[in-house]
Amino acid sequence: MSDATYTPPKVWTWEQPSGGQFANINRPISGATHDKDLPVGKHPLQLYSLGTPNGVKVTIMLEELLARGHQGAEYDAWLIKIGEGDQFSSGFVAANPNSKIPALVDRGTDKPVRVFESGSILLYLAEKFGEFLPEDPAARTEMLNWLFWQMGSAPYVGGGFGHFYAYAPEKYQYPIDRFTMETKRQMDVLDKALGERPYIAGEDYTIADIAIFPWYGGLVLGRAYSAGEFLAVHEYKNLLAWAEKIDARPAVMRGRKVNRVTEDKSEGVAERHDASDLDPAIDTAAQ
Repeated sequence: MSDATYTPPKVWTWEQPSGGQFANINRPISGATHDKDLPVGKHPLQLYSLGTPNGVKVTIMLEELLARGHQGAEYDAWLIKIGEGDQFSSGFVAANPNSKIPALVDRGTDKPVRVFESGSILLYLAEKFGEFLPEDPAARTEMLNWLFWQMGSAPYVGGGFGHFYAYAPEKYQYPIDRFTMETKRQMDVLDKALGERPYIAGEDYTIADIAIFPWYGGLVLGRAYSAGEFLAVHEYKNLLAWAEKIDARPAVMRGRKVNRVTEDKSEGVAERHDASDLDPAIDTAAQ
């Protein structure tokens, strides 16, 4: 049915799948669909995730903490196959009632602490280990401004632009134009800010950079939705330079490999339980 002829009913009812590759997991209700406990590994930090931009934020953060010598940041990363509905297990819903990756459980406390929403996880880890979080109140506030900016803005990129440009079963100009306009506006916001300072919140690399990089770095580096040419990403020179700088960080390279499996299984690891799990994946990708 053409979007130009669709008339919404007075009351929407869930009668059939919405179409597209995510139709089998989209539903208007929350809660578990089946009973299954989450696995638990040997480290206090247990991550249940997938190598999407939101998942990569957390694995980059954990690898950055390990690179700074925080052995308490060792973690087990378990693959959640969202296409198969793993996020609707009773165990995952207990960790995140919103059934979205990533979810973190810190079992190194008196009582296990669940942390969901990627921005909340970044902030929790930054405070726990005292890293990538400015101490000065003004600088901390500026960093939080950008962290929450990302959390509020990225749905327009992923759920809006990415969905209608790359995943929707039919292409319609109106939503593609609408979300392309907003995506480019957001990139322009970042480009102008990064023209004034080396990192998004100031002189130092913070969790704001870690949060923003997987989404907007992925766009300008041509990894997201194969849309680099369509979005004319070469126009955002400051954003591109920032993305290339962060992309070259060893911890970022490692974090991008976790919970990521390509079709030929030549890049990334489905699960990560020890630092050595990543070494073969990085060596293979470098060849």
